[in-house]
Amino acid sequence: MKDMQQRTDALELIDFIDGSPSPWHAVASAETMLMARGYRRLDESERWKLEAGGRYYAVRGASMVAFVLGSLPLSESGFRIVGAHTDSPGLRLKPRAALAGDGMMRLAVEVYGGPILATFADRDLSLAGRVVLRSGSKQETRLVRFDQPLLRLPNLAIHMNRDVNEQGLKFNKQTELPLAFGMLGEGEDAEARLKRLLADEAGVAASDLLSFDLAVYDVQKGCLWGANEEFIADSQLDNLASTHAALRALIATEKPASTCVAAFFDHEEVGSESATGAGGSFIADILVRIGFYANLDEEDRRRSMAGSFFISADMAHAYNPNFPSAYEPGHKVMLNNGPVIKTNVNQRYASDAETAARFMRYCEIAGVPCQQYAHRGDLGCGSTVGPMVAAQLGIPSVDVGSPMWAMHSARESAGAHDHASMIAALTAAFCS
Repeated sequence: MKDMQQRTDALELIDFIDGSPSPWHAVASAETMLMARGYRRLDESERWKLEAGGRYYAVRGASMVAFVLGSLPLSESGFRIVGAHTDSPGLRLKPRAALAGDGMMRLAVEVYGGPILATFADRDLSLAGRVVLRSGSKQETRLVRFDQPLLRLPNLAIHMNRDVNEQGLKFNKQTELPLAFGMLGEGEDAEARLKRLLADEAGVAASDLLSFDLAVYDVQKGCLWGANEEFIADSQLDNLASTHAALRALIATEKPASTCVAAFFDHEEVGSESATGAGGSFIADILVRIGFYANLDEEDRRRSMAGSFFISADMAHAYNPNFPSAYEPGHKVMLNNGPVIKTNVNQRYASDAETAARFMRYCEIAGVPCQQYAHRGDLGCGSTVGPMVAAQLGIPSVDVGSPMWAMHSARESAGAHDHASMIAALTAAFCS
């Protein structure tokens, strides 16, 4: 039965990722899950009327904060918060992307975050994101997604790049990354053709298309793989796996004692410093407004924060036996061995001994194994929303994640059993 549940959770994760080819689609997918369980959307521009035990969420751009009001006084129980992010590294279209020349149309892209660029070569790529339209005297935003392959980053033949296997595949970010889009007819305007394509997908006239935010994504669906299908392959496991796990855990927490919050931020991969990123005011704004509902004065608001706990859920580096020298010898995190606590003394991760021990107890309650990770001392360590949110809110925090291979590749891999374990651990945290 346990193995069956692990498989079900892994397949549900694959469906979630495949339905979320951009951060805006990820929020829409999350919204669909929440609405099906009775969550109500709140508008930040309106006055909120919250009810005891109520389930709510608010959206800001490609970020979302969802919460369930607990039964205990907020000043005594505080918040149980899990944070993840909706964005993933990759390629984004430039505002005037269409390029014409040599009888071809190409689309100019900008690198978003730190993707492994070589993994985007020779793959079936397409576009997804949002377009902004003229709607009378106002404007309207719609999601668009092209399911068919539209784009390709064709490799240079080895006969013209003889050292590629020794030197690695490299692309100049300005001159060699524009994506092949199609043949250009005589006298055809490349920009107008792109605009028509987007307008048709949005169901409007081309003249009503004002602007867009479009991500390049791989149309290949996710799958289970391995001798016993013990692995997952898909795009955006970093960090839609954590987003989905937090959603599942929140939904499973029906009548919590503490007020439970799941926050999903955009722009983590580029530093989080935006109105919708973890460095912005979104999470703090939501917590303050919940405090207004609870009639907290300034003293009790600070008491509530002191009694809170934050889990930053972002993926972790699993040990790759093909590259043993890349890992700290005592911290070889393995796939399908459970959630990982990530520690860095320079505060690239927010964990400390006390918060790590607290998450270990959650894993014990959930009946799942737990691992610990530290980066090699001679390699630069990545970071998460953990230290940023911990500093902003001033609450105890821990950084955790499910182990994975090929982080920031166009096609990442993880353990098929670990997703169920992370859901269970986060559910235990919400119920604490």
